Amino acid sequence: MTNRNSLRTKDVPTQVKNQELVDQRRLQIVNAAVRLFIEKGFHKTTTREIAQAAGISIGLLYEYVASKEDVLYLVCEAIHAEVEHGVTEALKRVKKGRDVLAEMLREYFLVCDRMSDHILLIYQETRALPQQWRKRVLENEVKITGIFVETLRHLAESGDLPHKDKQSIELIAHNISVLGHMWTFRRWFLTRHYSIEDYIKLQTDFILGKSAGKHSD
Repeated sequence: MTNRNSLRTKDVPTQVKNQELVDQRRLQIVNAAVRLFIEKGFHKTTTREIAQAAGISIGLLYEYVASKEDVLYLVCEAIHAEVEHGVTEALKRVKKGRDVLAEMLREYFLVCDRMSDHILLIYQETRALPQQWRKRVLENEVKITGIFVETLRHLAESGDLPHKDKQSIELIAHNISVLGHMWTFRRWFLTRHYSIEDYIKLQTDFILGKSAGKHSD
């Protein structure tokens, strides 16, 4: 479950004018829906069941979403919003050097741990989204990867991550994205042997090397 207080997206139409209320209510709906989608599957879950789990009427639910597909898309948006918020906050805390990327990695992996159910669900059910939503989800994935690309590029230009050309930087950024999701896909095995803190440290060392600032021995 996301620990943000609201879900800010204007992609899904609503007749409700109070944007803050829309954001809060949609997050409430998303968190209820994720539990049901995992337990019963997307196709077997009804909007009435989602409304009941969210503690609202079916009529009220339809004031905030038009369909079950809208709810699934909002799950995607919740993940991307949480990741973007986490890595952006990390950039504010650390301004320069390799510790910038180390802090971003930490926040990204923590979000992936916190939202493991959401991420697994999206990989299983994205095909159920209408084409316009699938396209937007992929665009958001590229946007998140782009944040890592920019950070890696700055580190390469400053000499903190030498000998990395544009092609290598893009591949490293995509590797980072996949490593975060791997914690979700392989958690049935990984959690037997590693805590999330172990995983963060080992993956940070793998990406940046043993000299990765305060996150290394």
